[in-house]
Amino acid sequence: MNELDFGGRQVLVIGGSSGIGNGIARAFLDKGARAMVCGTRASAVDYAAEEGSDLRGLDYAQLDVSNPQAITDFKPQLDRLDVLVLAQGAVVYRRGEFEMAGFRQVLEVNLMSLMACATKFHPMLRDGKGSLIIVSSTAAYHSTMGNPAYNASKTGAMGLTRTLGEAWADDGIRVNGIAPGLVDTKMTKVTTANPKRLEGALSRIPLKRLGTPADMAGAALFLASPLSSYIIGQTIVVDGGLIL
Repeated sequence: MNELDFGGRQVLVIGGSSGIGNGIARAFLDKGARAMVCGTRASAVDYAAEEGSDLRGLDYAQLDVSNPQAITDFKPQLDRLDVLVLAQGAVVYRRGEFEMAGFRQVLEVNLMSLMACATKFHPMLRDGKGSLIIVSSTAAYHSTMGNPAYNASKTGAMGLTRTLGEAWADDGIRVNGIAPGLVDTKMTKVTTANPKRLEGALSRIPLKRLGTPADMAGAALFLASPLSSYIIGQTIVVDGGLIL
């Protein structure tokens, strides 16, 4: 038996059009799953030239999780759901999160939409005895001085993972999370594209390299597989040792 064989399984990755979510979706696809991803653009071709976005072989659906009504109305073409990955994320730089409009914008995407998506798909996950994986961040473990909304939302995501893990265990749903460290995606270009900042960041990572979406995908495959059948409510830090 291959515990990492997802043949015949159906996986939905919210925020899977690029970055970490895209890497996770591709990993499930490579392991035999039918994988659907959601993004904000109208169609998959709108991501054709996007760095860090590879939608080949993936089903695509448009979903703007900053709009609560869009989540309510969303009807993915899936007849079952074995794994739901919530990888949506937003950040506002240049101290924009100290303004209430920016703070609310980030909280809506990074925290409010997690609960909205989780509860929307709870019945399908319950019916399939499925797995829910919430992507938070190592920001949940330390201050991020310029981004209070990002920090609060990711800390909240970790707490939500714990609470849903306990609340939904009786339904046969295993809820766990991943806390990525510094991963090379378009969201982290403010650091990775700045040689001085990148050098400083790498000096704090014991493995001396950035994380990749594939690194995060390994943890997701584990958490969705029978290998983690006795793990609930936990957030696995995947950061190359950054917060040690």
